[in-house]
Amino acid sequence: MPQAKRSLEDWKVPVKVKLALLWASLMSLYIYNDYFSLYQPGTIANMSAGRMGPLGPATAVVMIAVSLLLAIPALMIFLSAALPPGPCKWLNVLLALAYSAIEALTITRPVPSYRIAVALEIAVTLLIVWHALRWPSVAPAQPDRFSA
Repeated sequence: MPQAKRSLEDWKVPVKVKLALLWASLMSLYIYNDYFSLYQPGTIANMSAGRMGPLGPATAVVMIAVSLLLAIPALMIFLSAALPPGPCKWLNVLLALAYSAIEALTITRPVPSYRIAVALEIAVTLLIVWHALRWPSVAPAQPDRFSA
């Protein structure tokens, strides 16, 4: 008698967890893309001279702006899991669209590996928007007709 084919156990991943994982993926792409960019000729020399690529001099204002730009996705890993569904959905949509636009501005760099990573970053931010917008709704609770 043939054995029944066994299927693998699976569970539905909550939207909040998907969003948090996508933000974590985005952070990983940022980190690795920045790390591998260090291997481009002149990068270390520019850093030593206090220049931040196309942003110019690494002034206090530039460093604060860049720090905030990187802190937001890092915080969204937690906020995606912790916020109530309504604010969570719209904050994810708003920030992911903003980050897609920012990334689109940087994709023109001449290094192919950088462009590939940025394309993946854009794909991840658009996936965040897609999952947030497709967040399932729950039906309103029906009153118990036997209640007093």
